[in-house]
Amino acid sequence: MADLTVSLFFTLIVIVICFLFLTKRKRLDGEPPIENGWLPFIGVALQFQRNPLEFLTSRKRRYGDVFTCRIAGKYFTFILDPFSYNNVIRQGKNLNFQKFAIAASLKVFGHADFADPKYNISYEEIHPIFRQTLQGAALQPLTLSMMKNLQFVMQKSKVYDWTTEGLYSFAFKIMFEAGYLTLFGRNEYLFAEDNAEEAQEAWMTRIMDDFKVLDNAFPHIVAGIPIFLLWKVKAAREDLAGKFLHKYLKKNTNLSELIEKRINIFDRIKNLDEVNKARTHVAMLWASQANTLPATFWSLFYMLRSPEALREARKEVEQLLQDTNQSTETQVCFTKDHLDNMTVLGSIIDEALRLSSASIMIRVANENFILTLDSREEIKIRKGDCIALYPQMIHLDPEIYENPKEFKYNRFLDENGQRKTCFLKNGRKFKSFLLPFGAGTSECPGRFFAVNEIKQFLALILCHYDLELQNMDIPPLDNSRAGFGILQPKHDVQFRYKLKRKNGEKL
Repeated sequence: MADLTVSLFFTLIVIVICFLFLTKRKRLDGEPPIENGWLPFIGVALQFQRNPLEFLTSRKRRYGDVFTCRIAGKYFTFILDPFSYNNVIRQGKNLNFQKFAIAASLKVFGHADFADPKYNISYEEIHPIFRQTLQGAALQPLTLSMMKNLQFVMQKSKVYDWTTEGLYSFAFKIMFEAGYLTLFGRNEYLFAEDNAEEAQEAWMTRIMDDFKVLDNAFPHIVAGIPIFLLWKVKAAREDLAGKFLHKYLKKNTNLSELIEKRINIFDRIKNLDEVNKARTHVAMLWASQANTLPATFWSLFYMLRSPEALREARKEVEQLLQDTNQSTETQVCFTKDHLDNMTVLGSIIDEALRLSSASIMIRVANENFILTLDSREEIKIRKGDCIALYPQMIHLDPEIYENPKEFKYNRFLDENGQRKTCFLKNGRKFKSFLLPFGAGTSECPGRFFAVNEIKQFLALILCHYDLELQNMDIPPLDNSRAGFGILQPKHDVQFRYKLKRKNGEKL
């Protein structure tokens, strides 16, 4: 019996070893170095997720600028040479951005897949709406609406005595509500009730709470955990969808052009039910808030932490108020052109994005093909593999940015105080020096609106509040969200604030 047990044990060991060996991909001629990892399917996912930047830096030392890793059942070829980014981005024929992004969106938000012929519409017909409503002249009405909503949210608190709170929590509440009202409008039925203020507060709190639940679970769902196993998360998503049913949205006042166009196009799709329409708006809510909120926090935190940044930002805002004959005694109005000229605030935001962004730009290979790098080296890519670019490697490169882990408020200003666009690596100028919003077909269409939102927030904070940090330590980044954009802080930072009193207001 003992001999049989030993025999079975060794047989099992052999089977496991054979399984591990057979499931490992072998590197073919012309392909980059490959690391399969020891765990079947999982590969090196655990090491990568723990700290992507450290993982990629260590593999760069081992393999060079190009290598392939097995991560959660997929093979990712990382291109770390910044001069080769354009070589990847220009591969529209061989590489597909939408496959990965749409698959992630379907998992998280559960909306209809418009690649299905029964809907008689394509993603290519839907996506132009973003450019039509979030860029160029369309930014002006959005900017004015956001100005009004930010000041509405800021002024309703009536906090005129010093109050201590978490900075992330403070920025989150103001930006979330103002951003929501700007895109999705106001529910006037709530404002018509006798207890309108309480009803509106309860409504917005519920939406924020549901958003937090879904947002916190986002990385886990994308990684492969089915949402039905996360019943609280699914309930939060469906609760949000219930508020975005078209029969409710159409009654809101001050709907943005973006949401109006989306409502119109989805209503024309015969086989698209009301719940699936609503879930697309949940995806829109997440896209408009998930990265803007932490980006706002980091911009405000670094501005308050740096005396020079705070001084120059105040000077810029005060000068603009003077030039436009405005006073903080009344509602302030900064137009799109005003915001474009706020170069100090723009540099503060760019620097905060550089230090907190950890997105991955992913393309999926449609066919076997050969990718030519900037160095003229050719590498073979297999159909179905992912090509991954990790801009954080650029953002923290000491050859590009001196003392890259330090915040310098004027890093993105030239000698004339305008936005700096010339950065060098190895003595060569290149354009891809800051990529918090992606690039090429994956570049965020709402990036101009997002930066404007943050500029407005910072400018209005300086106009209407006195505030100071109580802890100058920089909170660590939460790497659990690496790959999805702007990283949140691992913990909040305490600060104190109060609204500035206007002339005539009672103490």
